[in-house]
Amino acid sequence: MMKKSDFVENDNITLLAKGVLLRGEIRVEGTVRIDGRLEGDLQTTGTVVIGEDGVVQGTISAGIIINSGKIKATVRVTDRLQLLKTGILVGEVHAPSFSMEDGAKFQGLSDMGVAAWGDEAQKLPGNVRDIASQRPKAVMALGDNA
Repeated sequence: MMKKSDFVENDNITLLAKGVLLRGEIRVEGTVRIDGRLEGDLQTTGTVVIGEDGVVQGTISAGIIINSGKIKATVRVTDRLQLLKTGILVGEVHAPSFSMEDGAKFQGLSDMGVAAWGDEAQKLPGNVRDIASQRPKAVMALGDNA
């Protein structure tokens, strides 16, 4: 009999096994475990567990993400993101809670939903930048007839 792990919130589990490559979109409810490779989008209200051999490139939307593998994606979570010691994440993170174990690696932008922090926000040190002002702005290209 299988023992339920802490990350499983119900019996609805979707598994992408080691050695499997999926290009496309996964939309499910419940837990998703990735030990293979996903190139595309993953959306669940439940938990996403990426094993040490797992690779995700694209976008991930979930309640919770626990990563021991490699993610190159835009990540949106409603609860928390955990990077375990073998985990690598390159991309953009939108999460109210973001934790990393020693050894985990992260490169990119993180947004934890803080819009302002009162009067002190106007007194940022010279080496601290407001990330919102650094985002690319939309540019309109004008044709030859303009």
